[in-house]
Amino acid sequence: MNLIDSTYGARRLTAVSMAAVALAAVAACAPAAAAEPPAVAVKAVAGAAVSTGTAGRCRTGGLRASVGRVDAGAGQRYAPLVLTNTSGRSCWVYGFVGLVMFDARGDALRTRARRESVPAHRVTLRPGASAHARLHWTTVPSGRETSCPSAARLMIIPPDEVAHLEIPFTGTVCGDGRLDITPMTSGARL
Repeated sequence: MNLIDSTYGARRLTAVSMAAVALAAVAACAPAAAAEPPAVAVKAVAGAAVSTGTAGRCRTGGLRASVGRVDAGAGQRYAPLVLTNTSGRSCWVYGFVGLVMFDARGDALRTRARRESVPAHRVTLRPGASAHARLHWTTVPSGRETSCPSAARLMIIPPDEVAHLEIPFTGTVCGDGRLDITPMTSGARL
C-alpha cells in the first residue's frame, strides 16, 4: 500500500465516521412515531404495497440502492433513489433515507438533505421489489456560490438503519449541497 492509498483510506474512514455520527444524531432527534409507522393500505405497485403485513423492517444488508434516470430542466434535476429488496423475505421501509455526498477523492461534501412535507407510509417489499424516494437538486449557483462541487458517490442510509450503502452519483449539486427528498414510496420510477 502506498502513501496515497493509506491517506485516502484514512480520509475516507474519517469522513464516513463523521457522517455516521451526524446521521445518528439526526435519527435520535426524529419523533418516536417513526419507529412504528402507521399501517395504511394503498394500491400495490410492481411487487410493493403499503400494508399491515407481518414482515420485519428492511435491513441494509438486504437492500440494493441505485439512482434512476435523471430528468433535467431549467437548472433543476429530479431522479428516483431506488431501494430494492435483495433478501429472500418480505420486509418494509418507512420514512426518509439519510444521504451524504462524496467527491472523486473520497472527501465528504456538504450535504443538506431537506425532507419534503409529504406523508410517509409503510411500504412492504416482496423479494425483488423496489421502493423509491424522489431526489431534487439545483445546478445553478445561488447566493454567494460561484461554483458548485461535483459529487462522485452517494452514501445512503436506509430508513431506521445505521449501516449504509454506497453508489456512484455524478452530479453538480448547488444550493450549498441541498438535496430535497421525499419519503419512500412504492415502485422504482417517479
